[in-house]
Order: sequence, then C-alpha cells, then structure tokens
Amino acid sequence: MPRYYSLGKIPPKRHTVFENPTGGLYQEELFGTAGFAGMSSLLYHINPPTVVSEIKKLKSVAPKIAIEKNMKALSFKGFSLKPEKDYLNSRKTLFVNNDLHIGLAAPKEFSSSYFYKNADADEMLFVHVGSGTLKTMYGSLDFKYGDYLIIPRGTIYQIDFDTENNRILYIESFSPIVTPNRYRNNFGQLLEHSPFCERDFRLPINLQTHNEKGNFKVLIKKQGVLWEYTYKNHPFDVVGWDGFNYPYAFSIHDFEPITGRVHLPPPIHQTWEAAGFVVCSFVPRMYDYHPKAIPAPYHHSNIDSEEILYYVDGDFMSRNNIEKGQLTLHPGGIPHGPHPGAIERSIGKKATEELAVMIDPFNPVMITEDALNLEVDDYYKSWMK
Repeated sequence: MPRYYSLGKIPPKRHTVFENPTGGLYQEELFGTAGFAGMSSLLYHINPPTVVSEIKKLKSVAPKIAIEKNMKALSFKGFSLKPEKDYLNSRKTLFVNNDLHIGLAAPKEFSSSYFYKNADADEMLFVHVGSGTLKTMYGSLDFKYGDYLIIPRGTIYQIDFDTENNRILYIESFSPIVTPNRYRNNFGQLLEHSPFCERDFRLPINLQTHNEKGNFKVLIKKQGVLWEYTYKNHPFDVVGWDGFNYPYAFSIHDFEPITGRVHLPPPIHQTWEAAGFVVCSFVPRMYDYHPKAIPAPYHHSNIDSEEILYYVDGDFMSRNNIEKGQLTLHPGGIPHGPHPGAIERSIGKKATEELAVMIDPFNPVMITEDALNLEVDDYYKSWMK
C-alpha cells in the first residue's frame, strides 16, 4: 500500500490540455513526495490551488517537554484526557522525538470554519471511540471504532464526527507510513503470508467537487507553528485525480494474526513501518499450542527501541490493573516483562480477546507536560510483589 487508484475525471495523458466544458482549462497539480522521486498523485482543480489572499502566523503548537531524558517505566490513563469542543485544540502530544510525535485527542467536533493541513508529517489516526467521515480533496472515507486512517502530509482535510464522543490515538510521522516491506513483493503487491491483503484497505470514494468562491481558512501546521491561510477558492475543487499518494483506511479488526506452537515475538503483529519506528496490532487470536507453551511474553530487554503500548479493549493478560485507553512506556536500555502472576495465569489458556496498538520508536522519546497530566503514579514499582 498504497496502490494506483483513480477517481473522477482525468485526461487521457498527463501534463496535456484538459478543457473545462464551461471554459478554460482544469488546473493540474502534482501532489508528490521526496521531490519528484516519491509517491505522488496528479489532481485536477477547477481553479489554481495557489490563490491566497491572506497569511497569518497564529501560534506555536510545539509540545512542551517535561522530561527530556527518561529511564523509568511509565503509564498514563488516556481516558482521563478531558474532551474539548475543537478537534485541533483537543490534540495533546505526549511523546516526541525526531522521527514522530504520539498523542491523544478527544474532540467533540471538527469546526466547519476551517480546514486543516499538516505540512510536516504524515498522520495516522487510530479511532478508539467514535465514527464519522474524513473529507479531503481526494474524496471521503467513512471510519469507525478500530480504524487506522493514514493521511499523507500536505493533505487538506475536515472530519464530520457522528457524535461528540470521540477518542483518537494519533501519530505524526516525519517519514511516510507504509506496510512492512517483508510483506510486499518487488511490485508492491502484498504477499500470501501477509496478515492483510489489498481487499482490506478502504480507499477514498464519493469525490465531491466544490466550485465555490469565498474566504476559506486552511490551518497549516509547519515546524511547530500553526498558520492560517485564506484561500479564495474552495480547497475541494478537484474534478478528478490519479496516482499513489492519497489517504486510506484499514481496520485493526481485519488484521489476521500469525500464531505458532510457542510464543512468537512482536514483529508478527507488525502492521505499519516508517523511518524510525514500527506499529503493531495485537488482536484476538489463538494462543500458542505446544503442550507446555507459556502464552505470556517472556521477559525481554528493550535495548534498541522504546515500547509504547496503547490498550484498546479486552483483558491484556501480561499486565495487571490495565484500563481501556491506558498507555505504558517501557524505555530502551532496560528489561521488562509480564506483571507478577501473569505467566502462571496464562498457562493453559487457549485464546485471547485483547486489542491493543503498540508503537516501537527506535530512538528515545521525550515526555511532554500533557503526558504528565495523565500519569499513573509509581507504575515502575508495579512488578514488586
């Protein structure tokens, strides 16, 4: 993923005359990455996408760092994050390094008064609570509980939430988020041993072309600063597009788990990768079936990466006293493992209904002030009997 896709009206050959039946030409835009060498799409606008009447520097949105260097196992109660009315204001970044930002959001709505664009990072939104529609110039994507939404950097979007009860785990990645390379052949097709296939991915539909003039506010995040651009043309004035660079959705419920006779390591759960981190999905599955198997994970040392686990649903058997929406951070350089009693409890168990998202940054993360507002006291002592 992604693969070639097309929606709406496009000319038979790129970079050629594409006449608007009402007069003039449609305006072609290359929406590309890595200069001209990465994934890209060609979009055809009714109006030039460059007509800006005003630019304002609104404010800094850079995370405030509380702990720059951490060697303590930490835990945070994500559902303690209080809902806020506005989508952008509700986003609270918890962990930061040069490869990614990780945060939580509990928005009641996405204001219709603005559009949003992250010019710094690809975004991954994991929907824990809520449903709605992601609207972009590429079309729309309906989403619900358990969906990953992958939004390439530079994509202008709005979200229509169905209700005010929404909770989202998000990643801002400073490199593209893609499926694991080992599951793709040299043509990009997902292989037979992959825990998902192309049929599981949902691509944009219902392209709606807005030929409207006015003052359209696009809030743009760049280098930790939020800017307000006022465009004279509606950002969603695209009549058609094709290419490889576009938002799409994948449900954690469509991840097909890989199991074995004895306990297999976390890479079998890997769903996404980027430069500097991976994302894994822990889903309901059969446990190991060797007659003397220990389903609980063995103790292991995080020498080369941090481990951040976000608990979604079910009973996570390797941890005690874990709630929905809770996060744990086990820093690189020290061992961690099951809580006391978890190994013994797991013996003889046949299956699990746990659901969780794991993020493994390869470089240490810094902890923000917003994260400390959600911290569980003395989590690192929870292995003491």
